[in-house]
Amino acid sequence: MTGPNPTSSSIAYDHVDQAIQTVGLIVMGALHPRLTGAKQLEGGTLILLGAGSAFWPKLKSAPEWLSAHPVDRWSSRVIGELARDLGAEAHFPFGGPPYAPFIDWALKSGRTFSSPVGALVHDTVGMMISFRGALHFAEEFSIPQVTGISPCVTCAAPCAQACPVGALNNHSFYDVGACHSHLSTVEGQTCMTGGCLARLSCPLSKNAGRDPEQSAHHMRAFHPS
Repeated sequence: MTGPNPTSSSIAYDHVDQAIQTVGLIVMGALHPRLTGAKQLEGGTLILLGAGSAFWPKLKSAPEWLSAHPVDRWSSRVIGELARDLGAEAHFPFGGPPYAPFIDWALKSGRTFSSPVGALVHDTVGMMISFRGALHFAEEFSIPQVTGISPCVTCAAPCAQACPVGALNNHSFYDVGACHSHLSTVEGQTCMTGGCLARLSCPLSKNAGRDPEQSAHHMRAFHPS
């Protein structure tokens, strides 16, 4: 999954990657829409951006932290500035409808897959996936090769048994009602304060460096009291 020789391109992947890391994000995947058939895009290069371990402290020190919807507001500003500086177009997984097809893009990057419980799993951060945006460059430049092999192939699938109420499971995917009901109980406070047990059970999830405070923030947004 590579493009032209980088010496023939005016854009270097390493430069883009470094700029993304500098603002507290990580590259979650890269693809060429022309070769992968990615939805809504005809050519160029697409770089998917996600929240890494540096994201949370960056957000908490930003002006958006004290506003409503701080994660989305921060993402809009920071990725918008990246797009301007790097000469790309910014896309976001929020702000719709209509919504950008991030799931399609993620799966076609060869680094994100469907897990045994249906939720997405990433080859580096496991099931602690948080796409914050994407950069679409008009130019098709070289990107790293990937194996395209799901990490679940060699995994014992602890995610299939980790949810206390079977909300995330390997037969019906996601029982949202059961999840919300559990989160309202005393027992469910473990998930509310530390994050989804099924997602945390993925062996790769520890690589996300996820602060429990960040997980609690997302859980409150998903299940407000």
